[in-house]
Amino acid sequence: MARASAPPRAWQRMLSGRRLDLLDPSPLDVEIEDIAHGLARVARWNGQTQGPHSFSVAQHSLLVEAIADHLNPGWSDQWRLMALLHDAPEYVIGDMISPFKVVMGDAYKAVETRLLGAIHLRFGLPAAAPAPLKRKTKEADTIAAFLEATQLAGFARDEALRYFGRPQPLPRAVTVLLEPLDTQSAQDRFLERFAALNSG
Repeated sequence: MARASAPPRAWQRMLSGRRLDLLDPSPLDVEIEDIAHGLARVARWNGQTQGPHSFSVAQHSLLVEAIADHLNPGWSDQWRLMALLHDAPEYVIGDMISPFKVVMGDAYKAVETRLLGAIHLRFGLPAAAPAPLKRKTKEADTIAAFLEATQLAGFARDEALRYFGRPQPLPRAVTVLLEPLDTQSAQDRFLERFAALNSG
């Protein structure tokens, strides 16, 4: 009698020792140190950026949260924390560029949504972000994409305007976050910002 083959492994082992199931992620298997470690080592734009270091998703997350904070000064720490974590699933599934997400369709989005829900629950946030928060975070994300595209990824301004629209001016305290950092610095800054927003 033939032995039934085991189902393929769908979990990722983290440095914390946690095993995160991608198909059925548990908040109990989510650790902020794993998230920060992973995001600091995932490159935006598939690594096609200028500078001595790649521009990581950890830095992108800091930039988006800072832009959202600038545009929405009345936001609570909880909403700013959700903005910081908007790309957190990429610590385990990587940063897939938008054109490839279109090719992949709903399968990628479903995995990403489940992971983000587990991450939110782990840190006492609603599993799904409120619609106004999602909309405003997407606005900040698009502005960040324009800045990254033109200052790091080699896009001409006219080309970036066509894809991302015209961003509003931002203070130096925000745009300084575009300077690519080494991996450890990006990881540390992400953890510091998380701790500041999650202290309540």
